[in-house]
Amino acid sequence: MKPVPALSPSVAPCAHTIASAVRSGALHAVESVAAALDRIARIEPSLNAFREVWDEAALRHAAEVDARVAAGEALPLAGVPIGVKGRRTGLRAADARALIAAGCVPVGATSVPGPGTAWQTWGLGRYGRTVNPWRPDRTPGGSSAGSAAAVAAGLVPLATGSDGAGSIRIPAAWCGVIGLKTTNGRLPTPDRTGLASPGVLTRCPEDAALYWRLVSGRHDPHDAHNRHSGDDRADGRDGQDGHPASPTATWSPDLGFATPDPEPLALAHSAALRLADTGAFTLAAPSPNPRLIDPAPAWTALRRTGTGTGTGTGIGIGTATCIGTGTGAFPPTRLAHPVQAANNARLSALFARTDLLLTPTTPNAPHGHDGPGECYSTELTWAFNLSGHPAISLPAGLDGDGCPAGLQIVAPHGRELTLLKVARRWAERSAGQAFNACAHNA
Repeated sequence: MKPVPALSPSVAPCAHTIASAVRSGALHAVESVAAALDRIARIEPSLNAFREVWDEAALRHAAEVDARVAAGEALPLAGVPIGVKGRRTGLRAADARALIAAGCVPVGATSVPGPGTAWQTWGLGRYGRTVNPWRPDRTPGGSSAGSAAAVAAGLVPLATGSDGAGSIRIPAAWCGVIGLKTTNGRLPTPDRTGLASPGVLTRCPEDAALYWRLVSGRHDPHDAHNRHSGDDRADGRDGQDGHPASPTATWSPDLGFATPDPEPLALAHSAALRLADTGAFTLAAPSPNPRLIDPAPAWTALRRTGTGTGTGTGIGIGTATCIGTGTGAFPPTRLAHPVQAANNARLSALFARTDLLLTPTTPNAPHGHDGPGECYSTELTWAFNLSGHPAISLPAGLDGDGCPAGLQIVAPHGRELTLLKVARRWAERSAGQAFNACAHNA
């Protein structure tokens, strides 16, 4: 199956590279945005990553950015074209507003699952179903499907997402890009269940770090005058930048209850070993596998009590009825809190002795557009929507079908910068080979 045509990083550079060129005068924001719109026009009919494209508005906004730069305004992301998740709330989201204030130019609303979608694992774009840039017969994941596909195909260097059950991390893994889910409750979200958290999809860890700096209100983590601030505070184990000088990590293949397929499991474990070889962290000696309680009934119950449909934040209620209960009926809400409390206690004990938890991002490879079958892709992600921990998915390599797989890294609450520090090491050293393969083959 021929992949959707995409552009190399030299044609579709990372966000920080674009911004640097615009700030220096080597590139105009209008030129940057026009190039992105041209890429979208050529590739979008076969990809369907966008629900709407705002050509005229984007060019007007880019001209305003050029005027701000000419007036001497320092814009960290000047002239960077971005996608925003969802038509109704995308531009109103707090993280999108922060990015736009920093000079980003929204070029369109990325696709999310359409009304009545039985499986919320692919998006609905302007021309039809969103496809995976690596294999059009496979899903890009959901519900931030369009954001992941647009970034992977080089249409934009950065796109916003939201994660209610794995909706950033799963499409990041299946599209071969970076997906950061922030600590639940740390950034504003319209989701009233408490399960969803905003985040970002990028190709470059530097771009994910810039996103976090801007949306969290934190200063540059490399700025010595601003270290040890906020929740990423220093403690007895921390290095100079307010994070563990040499983080320890615990590997779990299944969190004690999941049933991952052999290939994504092997790819994630291999990526974890490569990352450990770079010095990004020290893998703990073999110890008992962290054993969580399957969160499916608890997640389902909490989702049922909320008012969302899943099209903007995660998977929908219609999907949840198919899994986790054995009967198709929602479990009582009273079942959610004991499971949540037990898993929170187990994770608290785990993070008292280790800095990071590593798992495969998904238990399965990207499935076809007819649905995932009996194996559900949220099996390893939604526990951390219940617990609220930040997590990142990094590309782990390609399977035998040429589809990407992901490595999930989870950190204690408020430790986004620790995750981003690991991501930088992944890109700098041999563990970043999966990222380079993605950029070359997409």
